[in-house]
Amino acid sequence: MSGQPGTQVSEARLSSSERYLAELLSEAGITLGGDRPWDVRLLRPGVADRVFAQGNLGLGESYMDGDWTCDRLDEFFHRLLRAGLQHRVSPARVAFHVLKARLLNRQNRRRAWQVGEQHYDLGNAFYQAMLDPRMTYTCGYWREAETLAQAQEAKLDLICRKLGLEPGMRVLDIGCGWGSFMGYAAERYGVECVGVTISREQAAWAEQRYAGLPLEFRLQDYREVEGEFDRIVSVGMFEHVGRKNYRTYMEVAHRCLKDGGLFLLHTIGSNDPSPGSDPWIDRYIFPNGELPTLAQISRAAERLFIVEDLHNFGADYDRTLMAWHANFQAAWPRFREQLGERFHRMWEYYLLSCAGAFRARDLQLWQWVLAKGGVPGGYRRES
Repeated sequence: MSGQPGTQVSEARLSSSERYLAELLSEAGITLGGDRPWDVRLLRPGVADRVFAQGNLGLGESYMDGDWTCDRLDEFFHRLLRAGLQHRVSPARVAFHVLKARLLNRQNRRRAWQVGEQHYDLGNAFYQAMLDPRMTYTCGYWREAETLAQAQEAKLDLICRKLGLEPGMRVLDIGCGWGSFMGYAAERYGVECVGVTISREQAAWAEQRYAGLPLEFRLQDYREVEGEFDRIVSVGMFEHVGRKNYRTYMEVAHRCLKDGGLFLLHTIGSNDPSPGSDPWIDRYIFPNGELPTLAQISRAAERLFIVEDLHNFGADYDRTLMAWHANFQAAWPRFREQLGERFHRMWEYYLLSCAGAFRARDLQLWQWVLAKGGVPGGYRRES
């Protein structure tokens, strides 16, 4: 973790809001001004006021500004979330964010492209430095893996086996990213794939990387997909759909899947049914994102699909994010001049706060296997 120049705020000079913040943090075993890796050190005044006024938006922005630091952000968030402190701070700005999510369709066709432009189009070189060789930007499967590359290939193979892929099948990948699943499935299982993405950078990289394989990459919103497929997969894209569009998304998948076909949905999930996403994540990382709940996905699939299997391996995302963070830190000298120190602290906060959230089991990772008409005799999960 990189430090910031500055002098730690003296405990004797804490304001009333800082003293209250210290009391809250102590409930999670975190000390304001302590020397343990998860303790917080204030470098400038005003952090507590921003936190109580803006919640995680103020906490994250003040970290980006170098107003406070912590040696292990992942452990800080793990402890904070396990103690439920996020429910003790409910500023008006967070309430407004929730109201917007409830009233507006922030993931309509026009706005759907924003996340591609802001996040995924950062540059392929940047993501190549952080991710595995296949550029798989979703949770790895660490059951028997020892490296990030092994965990990602294990995840891709798990999906292929859950779908029962066979040579000659035609597969749709909704939100195909850099094509890691499509390339793997074509190489190892002999299938043909069509993938859709809203990122120009991803589509261009994937077309070059997998030239010669029976793969088609479309720069297209999922609502515009046409065609009929033996299998459908969607890995790490449903987080961008939004609750107002969950049913539409399922209807598209149902329309495109052959009778008797299987659809695997891989998504981060939330325990909290409140509308919208974390305001800091929404502003700086994934604009217009929203994490679904089990009930929301189930309702969206009703009368369209049979839920054959549900698999939660969210704890594996902690290890995946920590591996990405290690790669990011090692590669940072190459990007420092281009992206700057504020971006560095933003990306640290993103990766490590998410790792802490999965470690605290505040976030989940679900793989759903949905069948159009159900599997005769029942479905048998691969593991």
